Amino acid sequence: MTRDDSSTSESREPRPTRRPRRRLWIVLASVVGALAILLGGAYAWLMSDASVQAAGTADCEEVSTEGALDHADESQARTGVCAVIGRLATAWDRQDAEAYGANFTETATYTTFAGTYYDGRDDIVRSHAALYDGPLSGTRLADRYLGLRFLSEDIAVLTTRGDTYDGDQPDELTKVQTYTLTRDGDDWKIAAFQNTQRKALMEQVQYRWMPDTKPNAEQ
Repeated sequence: MTRDDSSTSESREPRPTRRPRRRLWIVLASVVGALAILLGGAYAWLMSDASVQAAGTADCEEVSTEGALDHADESQARTGVCAVIGRLATAWDRQDAEAYGANFTETATYTTFAGTYYDGRDDIVRSHAALYDGPLSGTRLADRYLGLRFLSEDIAVLTTRGDTYDGDQPDELTKVQTYTLTRDGDDWKIAAFQNTQRKALMEQVQYRWMPDTKPNAEQ
């Protein structure tokens, strides 16, 4: 009886194994896990001191002021400027685009945190009517006041921290906003508005990379 060498050799061929592939997945998973832990730790370290020190005051009438006006004129002008911001918030809460736009000059400019530029009151009213019917429906405005400067008796610059919210008012406001206002008779109106979204992570990276760029108020 002869032996079938060919069938024997075929039966002795090693079966393919999945161990190398399984080991590769284990290594990859370990690397990804280690990177996630490292990045998570780096993020936590960077954001551990991300809260702003210059948060502003909640009462517009208490905002610090500077400029060439004497005390009596400054007090009266500040009340007029704060009244505009109060009317803005009331109009926003009512979702009334016409009332919101009435606080701006006819030729006012409005720059959003996304960099969108609106030119003129009509542009501001039309865009806000669409926002109130869309993503900002039911929202409210929050403001904290950083500083008010009177460049002349008829021109003022107000800087705030602000945000929109739905529900409870946020503890930390995510945008920095600049209002340039002009006196219109006994009232003030907004001639230009600039809205900037704070990038906390980018800010913290910059502070650690270039410590001298940190504002005095945040030292």
